[in-house]
Amino acid sequence: MDYEYAPLRLPPNVDRPTAEAQLAIQAEFSGWELARVRLFRDGTRQVMLRRRLVNTTQPGLSY
Repeated sequence: MDYEYAPLRLPPNVDRPTAEAQLAIQAEFSGWELARVRLFRDGTRQVMLRRRLVNTTQPGLSY
């Protein structure tokens, strides 16, 4: 399967529940899923989101 990735960096002043809510919104409305999270010593989080590539050339419905 092919995926597209979106890197996201969250600053240290964003707490865990807020980060979780932001990621849940992205997952629900845009189809992103969590691929990887790195937590740095300064509190910064580096998040990698991914979602499956959708073939936009799918045929339309016929009646």
